[in-house]
Amino acid sequence: MKEKFSVVTSRCVPLNIENVDTDQIIPARFLKATSKKGFGQNLFRDWRYDGEGNPKADFVLNDPTYGGCILVAGKNFGCGSSREHAAWAISDYGFRVVVSSFFADIHKNNELNNFVLPVVVSEQYLADLFECIYSDPSTEVTVDLAAQTITNLKNGHTATFDINPYKKHCLMEGVDDIEFLLSKRSDIERWEADRRDACK
Repeated sequence: MKEKFSVVTSRCVPLNIENVDTDQIIPARFLKATSKKGFGQNLFRDWRYDGEGNPKADFVLNDPTYGGCILVAGKNFGCGSSREHAAWAISDYGFRVVVSSFFADIHKNNELNNFVLPVVVSEQYLADLFECIYSDPSTEVTVDLAAQTITNLKNGHTATFDINPYKKHCLMEGVDDIEFLLSKRSDIERWEADRRDACK
């Protein structure tokens, strides 16, 4: 089981770039590993480091001004290939929430499957959030999964977001698809027994 998701309050890391594709999130040369561990160190690798492996001071993940477990990203986040490794990298780095005005569908589902909550907000709300973070990096955001709300604590602006009810249940219970099925084992066995009896 993973840590149950309920309410997260955190500062934010702003990545105000549109059309961030999965090859930018985790370059293809790092896809050979099969374990989810360690991918965080290569998150946005080509943006974070130069050719010699030195951190680029102008990239947000290398800027100590910003921090927290909420990534605020530009429109159309996670486009491109369907590689699940991109979600692995985001999760392994320590992000629990990604906020954007639009996610590529496959990447959005990959985030949910890896216990990262993608929160879709309006473009106006996103622009307002970026403005607050850049003007005051200590700005905190609260994401309440049960209520399906996101609140900018700097100005009190709140928005609601949608989520698949099944994925919401998995996040709140800290279970993946297999663990969810195993939790229903007795119900499945009872149904199979009833079917056998009905066919006699």
